[in-house]
Amino acid sequence: MNHRINGGLMGKGFTLVEIMIVVMVISLIVAIAIPSYVSARRKSMMYACIGNLRQIDAAKQIWGVENSGDPEMSDLIPGYIRRTPACPSGGTYTLGSVAGATTCDISGHVAGVDS
Repeated sequence: MNHRINGGLMGKGFTLVEIMIVVMVISLIVAIAIPSYVSARRKSMMYACIGNLRQIDAAKQIWGVENSGDPEMSDLIPGYIRRTPACPSGGTYTLGSVAGATTCDISGHVAGVDS
């Protein structure tokens, strides 16, 4: 804004109130966006884990057709899975039997259940 003092221009710039309003609007946008980002990140990590569980289960099924007993992760790699899957949330996978489901120790990471 331009203000005239004694017939001349005082200077160009924003008032303190204008700057405070801009800061308030930016902080409001950030306050709304951050929880949405955190929630989306958590869900994407959960879905990546569920995808890993399904991949392990499929590899176990194929291994079970060709072999007998219960597989270890080392039995599935590299013949049935390219590399060892890891839970993005830091969980640990438990293979179980060929007929049983592979599990992750993180709550909510269950293959076949979409949240």
